Amino acid sequence: MKKHKLSIFLGWICLLIALGSFLLQIGSLYVQQKYQLEYIDHRLFYIINIVCLIFILLALFLFVSFKKSWIISMSCFVLLFTIIHLLFMQNDQKEIRNVTSISPHRNHVFSIKHNISTGESVYYRSRYKILGQAKETLPDLIQSDLKIDWLVNDVAAVTYQASNGSIQQFVATFGDRGDGMSYYYVGAEIHGRWQSDQLEVRSSSDGILIKQGTKEALFNWENIEQFGTLALVLSKNGEAKWTIALDENFQKSSDTATMAPSGNIILSKAVLTNNQPVKLSFVKE
Repeated sequence: MKKHKLSIFLGWICLLIALGSFLLQIGSLYVQQKYQLEYIDHRLFYIINIVCLIFILLALFLFVSFKKSWIISMSCFVLLFTIIHLLFMQNDQKEIRNVTSISPHRNHVFSIKHNISTGESVYYRSRYKILGQAKETLPDLIQSDLKIDWLVNDVAAVTYQASNGSIQQFVATFGDRGDGMSYYYVGAEIHGRWQSDQLEVRSSSDGILIKQGTKEALFNWENIEQFGTLALVLSKNGEAKWTIALDENFQKSSDTATMAPSGNIILSKAVLTNNQPVKLSFVKE
């Protein structure tokens, strides 16, 4: 008797999961039409369909005692349904490649949908974790895989090779180091000298100087692009070279002219190979 009650209870749980999956699919179609929202990763559409059918089948098995032949037939149907959906999902990836990454603290989702045939890529801003809205099209046609690095929990840098062979970078930011109400310039906030064991960054009216050992490079402000209020991409000869992001402990000063910055900055090289971002601290002159 206890086992029977447990089966009924588990059956209702499975049925509720299946119903929730079904309602999620219906809801996604509604918000797509009304609010231009869609799944942050289109593969979720197929995965949720599979989950829905599997839990319907589990609920039936827990509620009703079927003959062995029926159990085998229904299981084969679900298996066939799953295989077909996985094939459709794989085929979709050959046309529109979904590039999705979750932040280290699991509270931000980064998504780019890359059209394989045209090379065009669209950045999607996440809404409610699993939904996304097209925010902007990347300025370059892409001919390589996209390399994603979370420099901090709310800054994701995407490095790729453009159709002209140059290395480019796009940065998605999800936070703020101020009051969240006003825009500010990252270059002004990091004015001064920053240093780690092997790297040095100097931000001044002339631009930003990067020093690595005996090598140094000055990036004029016209070759520096700001993303949100958290990151800068430094370019030279039309190609991205470095990215600077404000660390999570960075505190925006109310008066950058008289007060030293608080916290750290993160410096990362714009390369397609593995790269370890470096944390730098402010050095008082």
